[in-house]
Amino acid sequence: MLILQVVALEPIHGYAIAQRIRQISRDVVQVPQGSLYPALHRLENRKVLVAEWKQSETGRDAKYYRLTPRGRAYLKSEAESWERLSGAIRLILREARGTSR
Repeated sequence: MLILQVVALEPIHGYAIAQRIRQISRDVVQVPQGSLYPALHRLENRKVLVAEWKQSETGRDAKYYRLTPRGRAYLKSEAESWERLSGAIRLILREARGTSR
């Protein structure tokens, strides 16, 4: 979901996706290259992302990813699921703290 959220901002290449996630999370979340590229390929195979080769800001050819309409719907669904889950976890933690006092 984090990869999709970053790609939703603008077309972006793989290395920049990892950098953006690290930057936005203030270095808490780091996506290893060995995990990122297989995930990008899976998302591309599922038609959630499309990619095209372009020249990067450094002048090198890079594969730029963007969300498809299917990808936007998938991201919306995943974000809603995450919000429900994280809300439930907050409730459980709050309740657990309340009973331990």
